[in-house]
Amino acid sequence: MIDLHKIKRQIEIVGMCIDHSSKIDTLELSIQFKCDELTIKRDLRNMRSYGIPIHSIRGRGVCIDPPLSTSLLRQLVIQYSALSNYGTSIDRATNLLVKSQKGKAVAYMVALQQCIEQERNVMINYLKEADKPEDDMEVSPLQILQTDGYIRLLALHGREAKLYHLNKLRKVMQTDRKFKRPPQEEIDTWFTNSFRSWLGTEVYQVKLSLSKSVANRMKPTQLLYSQKLIENPNGTAILEATVNSLEEIAGWVISRGDGVQVLEPVKLKEMVISLAEGALRNYQL
Repeated sequence: MIDLHKIKRQIEIVGMCIDHSSKIDTLELSIQFKCDELTIKRDLRNMRSYGIPIHSIRGRGVCIDPPLSTSLLRQLVIQYSALSNYGTSIDRATNLLVKSQKGKAVAYMVALQQCIEQERNVMINYLKEADKPEDDMEVSPLQILQTDGYIRLLALHGREAKLYHLNKLRKVMQTDRKFKRPPQEEIDTWFTNSFRSWLGTEVYQVKLSLSKSVANRMKPTQLLYSQKLIENPNGTAILEATVNSLEEIAGWVISRGDGVQVLEPVKLKEMVISLAEGALRNYQL
């Protein structure tokens, strides 16, 4: 049985050692976590076996040297978030998947993950619209991830990268056909200009004018990797960013009401106007 409490404690030890301005030793950690000092020392050994260079050094306390790589930090953040938020409202994506798929939620995820690790294609049937399943399609699964509040499968369909909503899967069948997985660095770049969940090769330069209240809410927020927030003396701001889907940005602009105005491009302005007019038609008397 995996000890989730132990894994959570070990990640917390890493975080404390990275952030602590003064030295912290194994005794202090044992007091902090209400366990024996020997348990903390075992934790350090376990973490070293996982590739985390954490040591207890006389005169320096518990320290990490050299610094952790970006990929390892990313893994720790994902694991700690899952362990900390399990069973809470933040775990909405998992709750929705289980409610929709019931036992198949586990079956589908296991089948997909096995093919991801073994670089084998899968046959899926996908419910794109209500009660209208698509024909079976063969895809190359790359990663299961959470985007925009849902669990999705990132996969190649032909040469195109797509995200498939796990709630909408109606069949997952493993095949013996192998595929060559793109390097992770390349996969990561696909999300660089993604606002929520859209993957694509198109690139649009977007410029938005934000009211004072929206600008204040946006200051601590990083919606996009490429975003640049330019503050004006009167408290308003200009948001500039590179995106790969105008549709998603248009929906976001509409949801913010009169606090966001599109400056560029013209095509985005037209989309926002069309969406707003469509919404108003629902309330015409």
